[in-house]
Amino acid sequence: MVTIRLARGGSKKRPFYHLTVTNSRNARDGRFVERVGFFNPVASGAEERLNVNQERVNYWLSQGAQPSERVAKLLKDAAQAAA
Repeated sequence: MVTIRLARGGSKKRPFYHLTVTNSRNARDGRFVERVGFFNPVASGAEERLNVNQERVNYWLSQGAQPSERVAKLLKDAAQAAA
């Protein structure tokens, strides 16, 4: 099954996540099909906290991709921020 989930990057105690479209059987930070955005939970000041390519996310959702719980919440926040 294809899923949209977070892949962790960044250094120790400074997490940074990419929103990735991947096969659910692949490792969390392993192979992916496409990166569709990023999430920076420790953003401060003028740094961007969340960036989502909504067009590509909608495409993958229409193809049957399932977002993880956290990604679904982030997508909801991004939609509210855009509106």
